[in-house]
Amino acid sequence: MDTCDALIVGGGPAGSTCAWKLRQAGLDVVVMDAAVFPRDKLCAGWITPPVVAELDLDPGAYRLGAPESAAGGRTFQPITGFRVGLIGGRDEVATSYGRPVSFGIRRCEFDHYLLQRSGARLRLGEPVTSLQSNRGQWIVNGAIRTPMLVGAGGHFCPVSRSINGPSNAAPVVVAQEAEFEIDSRDRAALAIDGEAPELYFCRDLKGYGWCFRKQRHLNIGLGRLDRQSLPAAAAGFLAFLTARAKISPFTGSRWRGHAYALYGTSNRRVVDQGVLLAGDAAGLAYPQSGEGIRPAIESGLLAAVTIIEAAGRYTRNRLQPYEDRLQARFGTGPVSRALARMLPAGFGTSAARRLLEMPAFVRHVVLDRWFLHAREAALTTR
Repeated sequence: MDTCDALIVGGGPAGSTCAWKLRQAGLDVVVMDAAVFPRDKLCAGWITPPVVAELDLDPGAYRLGAPESAAGGRTFQPITGFRVGLIGGRDEVATSYGRPVSFGIRRCEFDHYLLQRSGARLRLGEPVTSLQSNRGQWIVNGAIRTPMLVGAGGHFCPVSRSINGPSNAAPVVVAQEAEFEIDSRDRAALAIDGEAPELYFCRDLKGYGWCFRKQRHLNIGLGRLDRQSLPAAAAGFLAFLTARAKISPFTGSRWRGHAYALYGTSNRRVVDQGVLLAGDAAGLAYPQSGEGIRPAIESGLLAAVTIIEAAGRYTRNRLQPYEDRLQARFGTGPVSRALARMLPAGFGTSAARRLLEMPAFVRHVVLDRWFLHAREAALTTR
């Protein structure tokens, strides 16, 4: 039977970042994932300068790509502004920062890069089929033994199920999106400014859609807190983009769906004896924007710090600081609730929608606070 100091289930940003930090501390780490990387992973996908700092990422080296990468290297699209509006509305609020405030990436490239860089031993294309606890050790698939298990396998992570049971009835974000290479004849897509992603809120403020050009690729999608209304809302969003000549006539067969929990909306445990959950497995997506990349990376770093501090004694009490760190770092509530707190009692959705037409509110609240988290410095774990 194989053994390791820590086994991480899930090779996405949370898992690979945790593995990278643990390997720097000298631990023997295995990352297990059902997928074979590079995998096809859809995501609007942008990372802010603090994330670049947290990952110690060299943008120039990242862009160059690896020998097996497509011509032109990896996508790293500077974002210097945004366009924000309402689905069905007439005008958008354009915000320009005059400098890169974020960078668009493709998850198929980004996740593969981080996983390769982690230095962990990889068991890819290997789903978790069994988890057993035996005398302070975890035995996974009857083939590998470890005292420390990190669940970073997304919303349906098997490690999360092992300590929390089946997914509960807590609300989740459901999303449909598509990402495809832009045809050189597609004038509508080519006209979209890659440095200014476009965000369009649903009129009931229970979700938003996006249209984002990342160099040679276009990503469009819509996420909502209401599963039943998602298909109709997505169809309406596509019709809106088409009518505004943002995209060419679009086939719904390109849609892909996924779900995840927002921080503060799930009661799942994230710490147990010899177990930590990170990223979407812990339900850490930002409640205002639904973004999961920065919370995944920061939770991976915090998980690694906690494991290193525990020094091989992985009792629940010694791992509890991880949960305390998460609570100190994330979450204040969804956009609809955040807007409600800013309005006098009795004001409804229509008044909240008017705020989204005000340039100052869009820049300083919607973008700086909710989407870019500009007030939050990079997480320091050294």
